[in-house]
Amino acid sequence: MRTATLACASAALAVAVVPAAARDRAAPAPAPDPVVVVDCFSQPQVRPTEYLLACGDGNNRLVDLRWDSWGSRTAKATGTDMVNDCRPYCAAGRFRPYPVTVTLSNPEPWPDHPDVRRFTSIRLEYTDAAPTPAGKDVTYKLAF
Repeated sequence: MRTATLACASAALAVAVVPAAARDRAAPAPAPDPVVVVDCFSQPQVRPTEYLLACGDGNNRLVDLRWDSWGSRTAKATGTDMVNDCRPYCAAGRFRPYPVTVTLSNPEPWPDHPDVRRFTSIRLEYTDAAPTPAGKDVTYKLAF
């Protein structure tokens, strides 16, 4: 009788465990949407290779961005900041390259799309010279 009771208990346990195990092998939950950076045209971007910093006049653009990471809190890349020296004036100026490390941070809900989070800060760390009058380490708020 004791053996029969143990056998029944074991069988009941196995039946209870199998559906849970099968449920665990069901399709994985979808990954959350990545955090985006919003460009000058209000378009969401993930790991862009270029990013325009000076939306009004186009005199400052990040190019050749290579993203080392893109996470839920920060994103980090290396690339080149192409800055117009505006000498003698911007229309006649020359674009000069500055090697830079870019860090995006401070994700917040995007007001126009509350189900999407977007980075709201960008940090530029110049690895060589920095464009005048910027310092070698500057952080800007992204207004989009």
